[in-house]
Amino acid sequence: MNIILLGPPGAGKGTQARMLVEDRGMVQLSTGDMLREAKDSGTEMGKRVADVMARGELVTDEIVIGLIREKLETTQANGFIFDGFPRTLKQADALGELLAEMGQTLDRVVELRVEDEALVKRITARSTCGDCGEVYNDITKPIPEDGKCEKCGGTEFKRRADDNESSLKKRLMEYYKQTSPLIGYYYHAGNHCRVDGLGEMDAIKTAIAEKLDA
Repeated sequence: MNIILLGPPGAGKGTQARMLVEDRGMVQLSTGDMLREAKDSGTEMGKRVADVMARGELVTDEIVIGLIREKLETTQANGFIFDGFPRTLKQADALGELLAEMGQTLDRVVELRVEDEALVKRITARSTCGDCGEVYNDITKPIPEDGKCEKCGGTEFKRRADDNESSLKKRLMEYYKQTSPLIGYYYHAGNHCRVDGLGEMDAIKTAIAEKLDA
């Protein structure tokens, strides 16, 4: 099963993706991770990525699709979670063409829906483990009292510099302009579903599982 987790910054996509990886043996294809991995790989594609990034330019859709193709061809998994791609209608078309070419399908697009006000409260209170990336929140999931990450035991925690109300509003506006049209795109394709992203992580996890297994 191949899926996209869709939603605004702070909706919980990363957290839910990690749970799906652990529970279902899926592989999370994060655009950022793939670009960093390719840059350090020394392959021909990696050299292209390194060259573009060294010039301070944006990596083209063609390169990202090439990286996704490599992952699909070389990785054994019970399906893939597309994270950070597609972001635009053009990218959605490109991903659909790639999957069709490889004889695969996009089975579900799960939209995590969270109101803006709740997102601001959630994001300005969050921090991550510096070692494994586990997400914590001052309100809903505080850092353990012993100061150690419950997942890896790490003791270094950090907050993103742009996790503030002003930066978040700019990121939300960018999401609404570029990425939210994908909701209608996939709705008409018949594989869109919606989950309330405001609640306990396990409850959201259960709701997603119900949508995937329907």
